[in-house]
Amino acid sequence: MSANSSRWRTQGVRIIHPNELDDATAQTLGMHRRAAVTTQRTGATKLWAGTVTIDANAKTGAHHHGDLESVIYVVSGLARLRWGDKLEFVAEAAPGDFIYVPPYVPHQEINASEDIQLHCVLARSGQQGLVINLDITPVEVPELVRWIDDLHK
Repeated sequence: MSANSSRWRTQGVRIIHPNELDDATAQTLGMHRRAAVTTQRTGATKLWAGTVTIDANAKTGAHHHGDLESVIYVVSGLARLRWGDKLEFVAEAAPGDFIYVPPYVPHQEINASEDIQLHCVLARSGQQGLVINLDITPVEVPELVRWIDDLHK
């Protein structure tokens, strides 16, 4: 076995099984985050990944993730996202949709289903400062924003 092969055996691919997800990660009221890929668990230094669940008809507190970029993939349920300084914008994402959240954007996840738990996979561009919870008084009626990029108008 070559030196690289020996190294890759212990420092190569990692498989994280569902029963190995870590609940001891930064949380926001109304959601349950479970970490899969962290520096401590896998040696990752440039990204963080895990799952998030939100109970039926529930919502999270407002928060942002500092200078980190986030990607959320909706596995099941209907995600409604509000964002902005007063959570004045809103859009929905269904199973199979990806959601991109830029750095410092105040946002709130909402499970738009009355009877199905929302389940998502999420990834962030770094390990530090995963969650900054905010005290925001949201506008009563947010503006609906259609997620249509320039290529698909």
